[in-house]
Amino acid sequence: MPSVTELTNSDYQRSLLAGLELFHGVCPDDVQTLLQQCERRDILTGEVLLSPETPNENVFVILSGALNIHVGSPDAPILVTMDVGECVGEMSIIEDRDPSAYVIAPEATHVLVIHQSVLWDMVNVSHQFSKNLLLVLSERVRSHNRYIAESFGNLQRYERDATTDALTGLSNRHAMEESFLREIKRCQKDSRPISLIMIDVDQFKSFNDKFGHIAGDRALSAVAHVLQNQFRQRDLLVRYGGDEFAVLLPGVCEKESVVIANRVRNAVSDSTEISNDSLIQIPVNISLGVAEMSKHGSYESLLQSADEALYRAKNAGRNTVSC
Repeated sequence: MPSVTELTNSDYQRSLLAGLELFHGVCPDDVQTLLQQCERRDILTGEVLLSPETPNENVFVILSGALNIHVGSPDAPILVTMDVGECVGEMSIIEDRDPSAYVIAPEATHVLVIHQSVLWDMVNVSHQFSKNLLLVLSERVRSHNRYIAESFGNLQRYERDATTDALTGLSNRHAMEESFLREIKRCQKDSRPISLIMIDVDQFKSFNDKFGHIAGDRALSAVAHVLQNQFRQRDLLVRYGGDEFAVLLPGVCEKESVVIANRVRNAVSDSTEISNDSLIQIPVNISLGVAEMSKHGSYESLLQSADEALYRAKNAGRNTVSC
């Protein structure tokens, strides 16, 4: 491993400096005196070189080994690995703030330590060094932007997954309360009716026991597909859980909702024969409970009324609508 003295030796200067991103193309004579003010440090495997809890005054250039970058905590996944010739620590000096990430050596690593005062002296004496530093900084900014964009994309995916049912692609019960409450308040403010239909797939447990969970999943997906085609875009359709669905109908009274529910019931019965194999066709039926929001009602009371209506539909022999 070259020492700092070797880095300033004419036999080593050009070849060694050329391999370091900050010194690529830099005339050795311009920085020789300043390099002699730098030290070399050995970093042990697992040692934390930089952390958000500790102020930093140095740029570290990797002479051998590697350094891993972790965001959030030392145990977080590796964001990027810095290899020989690359540097770390420059952003905290430029921004005059503590490091934003943890820098940890995954193996025995040797670094050239450039104190911030020496760094600025190098900027002053070498135009090429200044240019290299700007290139390093611009790449860091691009990397940070990519990381932010990826993180935002992941957050969006997490939020979508948290509010979307994986099997049917409908909104799930987690998303239901917020969206239903918002629409209920809007209709109450405008003095418009609003109704809720609770939907249950008939004899679904027996269906699963007889034909298996794969057929059961296919049946639920088929029902969801039919339901999506039966309601308006403004209606809020969700998978309530298990074999139950719920749909909120803004601006629709109970009488109209019963007509819609019967149309939906017929559509599901006519359209959801699920093939278990090439010889068997399995019809799927649903029961529906309808309720309209009362003048002084609430989300909870509407849900309870629709659920009670669904219970009456199932007790009436299923494949029917009750209110």
